[in-house]
Amino acid sequence: MIYLGIGSNLPSEAFGSLVMNCRAAIERLAQAGLAATVQSPYYETAPVPVSDQPWYVNCVIGVADTRLSPQDAMKACLAVEAGLGRVRSVPNAARIADIDLIAWHDRMIDEAPALIVPHPRMAGRAFVLRPLADIAPDWRHPVTGAAIADLLAQLPPDQQIRPLKGS
Repeated sequence: MIYLGIGSNLPSEAFGSLVMNCRAAIERLAQAGLAATVQSPYYETAPVPVSDQPWYVNCVIGVADTRLSPQDAMKACLAVEAGLGRVRSVPNAARIADIDLIAWHDRMIDEAPALIVPHPRMAGRAFVLRPLADIAPDWRHPVTGAAIADLLAQLPPDQQIRPLKGS
């Protein structure tokens, strides 16, 4: 399974709410050849690193199959972000759309800086691990072999995450 993290912390004129931004991203990813076969619930998450930015809405989708290469999938993610109005200004800036390629089956890909899979910071992020655990409770990190439950237990306590009501 291929896993993608989807997030938003800025509403958009085109789609409105953060959830609608995420839904638009998921639709456009499907049109690009990355159709979700499974999706986690939505979560509200504090920004990482901690800042005064608005909270995010995040989810993780699983894609069972695609004709895209990992490199083309990454290009599609960046194109969808840009098409939804993401402007890359400074690292970790607030954004309408954020799409991360979390894992590509059990492969390890290091084509830094353009593509590193599994995502190099995923193991320390509740906004990735909690929704991923919902759809892949037996998932193991391809590099470390750590179970997702163990990764969740090792998260720093300052990462706030809560289920989004009504999602």
